[in-house]
Amino acid sequence: MVHHIVMWKFKPEIEENKRPELKKAMKESLEGLVGKVPGLLSLEFVDAPLETSTHDIALVSTLEKAEDVAVYAKHPAHVAAADTYIRPYVTERACLDYQ
Repeated sequence: MVHHIVMWKFKPEIEENKRPELKKAMKESLEGLVGKVPGLLSLEFVDAPLETSTHDIALVSTLEKAEDVAVYAKHPAHVAAADTYIRPYVTERACLDYQ
């Protein structure tokens, strides 16, 4: 199994009062990818990190094998979710993949 962790910060111009609604849409769109993307076994969207965290939101997913990370990255459902609900609102992406 491969674990794929991604963290982001909201862009500074994203108002604090808009963030809960955005987090909800992000969570629904990303967690909805399980069962649609081959090799994607589980996905958790972290929207309430502790105050000691360096990022605002995170994605913790598990895939069957290392090759599935590339399949996931290019899958049309993932690209659509990322382009619609994630990329317009975030910055400072950090990623870690491990077995």
